Formats: sequence, structure tokens, C-alpha cells
Amino acid sequence: MGKFVPLSIPNFEGNEEKYVLDAVHQGWVSTGGAYITQLEEKLAEFLKVPMMAACQSGTAALHLALMECGVQPGNSVIVPTVTFIAAVNPVKYQFANPVFMDCDDSLCMDPEKLRLFCETECEKKTDGLYRKADGSRVKAIVVVHVFGNLADMERIMQIADQYGLKVIEDATEALGSKFISGKYAGKYAGTIGDFGAYSFNGNKIITTGGGGALTAKELKDVKHAKYISTQAKDDVHYYIHNEVGYNYRMTNLQGALGVAQMEELPEFISRKQKNYSVYRELLQGSKTGYLLPFRAGTESNKWFYSYVLDRNVVKAELRDIITELEKEGVQTRAIWGLIHEQKPYVDCTAFQIQKATDYSRRVINLPCSTNLKEEDIVFVVQALQRVLEKQLSQA
Repeated sequence: MGKFVPLSIPNFEGNEEKYVLDAVHQGWVSTGGAYITQLEEKLAEFLKVPMMAACQSGTAALHLALMECGVQPGNSVIVPTVTFIAAVNPVKYQFANPVFMDCDDSLCMDPEKLRLFCETECEKKTDGLYRKADGSRVKAIVVVHVFGNLADMERIMQIADQYGLKVIEDATEALGSKFISGKYAGKYAGTIGDFGAYSFNGNKIITTGGGGALTAKELKDVKHAKYISTQAKDDVHYYIHNEVGYNYRMTNLQGALGVAQMEELPEFISRKQKNYSVYRELLQGSKTGYLLPFRAGTESNKWFYSYVLDRNVVKAELRDIITELEKEGVQTRAIWGLIHEQKPYVDCTAFQIQKATDYSRRVINLPCSTNLKEEDIVFVVQALQRVLEKQLSQA
């Protein structure tokens, strides 16, 4: 078999095996143990927040955030359509209704359309924002930092403050991305809004196999989220529960893996940034498209790299291009199918979706693992050029 470059795989170069075996030898393998606490402390220190609550997944973190926001059945929650479906499903867990928003050129939520929706499609009352179409109260905005690219948080927070909306940052792809200028200079993804959710799935910049974490602007909200994530135990000896709880707590085995991965996070971010620069240099002047830039005024973790096709010259379907690249030994993927077009959500409101539709036909994600070498990137770019230049010759 020839050379094969995968899209995004985990990297275990440090103390992962040592810490996991230590947890096994101690017998602390389930939802209690010192490694969970250590991971929470390391995350809090890195992100410069008072507290983190580790949980089973980024999806669980988002669900906890929505509950802490007080999202109730029948409420509306503004969400992006360019995202993984796990960012939206927790809205349905609360029997609330998502309202889908378009993206800007960063692939993150378009703040101008967000403002327009609140201004023209809603009515501000003394107790909150209400939709004119159905009278439902709009309670929150879920902002996804897509592929590690930070959303325009200054404008989004301004709109949220104006209309009394809670902001949940989905930073599941953006651990380590931060602003370096403007109002939020020095602030990390997930630490600006009311809540920040993180994921440690196998393809993220660090992994615990599964797993996630939550932080919040108010310490009491993180503490309560942690409480309900562990079945809301009020008396551990007599199993007294005064609220409905959830089995959302991270295991100590996952925590052990996470502690080791946190030790490597700064190096992983550095490699991602360096490899992005190599891609950018090699793809400069391409006739078939361009490498999507990251927002100015930010220092992104550059989790995923996106090549945007020029549809004036590349006519083939994404599926065919991805298949051809796989034959060349390169694993790629399209960005997600737009969520407002997915079967569970086709009846939900989608507000002026335009750019998202265009980018969904044009973006291919390129290999971006933290163990990627420069020769691997050269191999990927050469394969990409061969496949796409066939399109030029056929045009």
C-alpha cells in the first residue's frame, strides 16, 4: 500500500499511557478520581477562568449550558447552520426551537444578519426578545468558532447585550484560539460569552477519547452544571437527589488522558500554526482556489484547514473530488451538510441563508493532524493540484 495521509488523528507523544495506567492501577476508572480534577484545574489555568466542569462530551457541555441559560420548551435559540449537528441537537433536548443563521466569510455566524433578525423579525419587550412570527421568546445564541476561527465576538456580544440574550460559545473546535487585539484582547474562545463549551473528541486538538468541558461567566453556573452532571447528588451516603440530574460526568480514565494531552497543548497549537503557514505558502497563487484565512486580530489554534474551490473553474462535485483524493492517498472531507437542510430541522426557521449555501459547495478540509510533517503537506498539495488541474484541462 502506498503513502496515505489521514485527515485528523490523535497524537499521543507524552504521558498518556503512564497516567492512564496509573488510574487503572489505582482502581479509579469511572466518574470519580483525581485526574478529572487535575484536568479541570489545568484547563482553568490555561483559559484563565475560575472553574471548569469536565463532562462526557461537547454535546453534554452545550446541553448543560442551555439548561443553565433557562431555555424552556417553546423558546427559540439562534444557532448557525454551518456547524456539526451536535451544536444544534441540544436545543431540541430542551424542546426549544432553533433559528438558523447564515455565516460570514470566516464560516462563523454573520453578526450583521443576527442584528437584522433581532431588529426586523423580533420585538423587544421588558422581559426579553420575542419573535413576531410565533410569539416565542428568544433566549440565547449559540456561536460556533468554526475550525478554530474566532467569530466576530465584539459585534455578537453587543447585539446580545442590546437584546438581552445569553451567549453560549461553542469552542469545541477552538481550544487555544484567542483574540490579540480589540476589546477582548487576551481572551480565549469560550471565555467571552455567558458559557463556553469544549470538546475532546478523537479528532480535536487534544483528546480524551470522548469528553468535554464547560465554563461560565458566573461561578455559580459552573458549580450547578457540575452538580447536575453528576446526577445531582445531595447526600452521597443516602442517595438523596433534589433535582433531576444527568450522567454527564467525565471518567477518570478520560481525565488521565486529558491531563497528559494538556501538557502537550502549546506544542500542538504551535505545530498547527506552522503547518498552516506551510500550506499557505505552497498554495499561494493556486488557479483552483485559495486557503481560507483566519480572522485578523486573532491567534487561532488553526484546528482545521479549509481549501475554498473556485467554482468558475472547478465544476466537479465535492464527493467526486474527495473520492479522487482518497485514491491519491489523501483523506479530505467536505464541511457539514447545512443543518437547516437536515431532516430533523427542515421545518425550522432559516434566516436569509446565502453564504452558507455557497461555501458548502466549495470547501474541502485538508489533513491537519499535529503529527503532520512538511513532506506530508507537500504530498497533500501535489495530490490536490493533480486532481483539481484535471478540472482545468476539462474546462
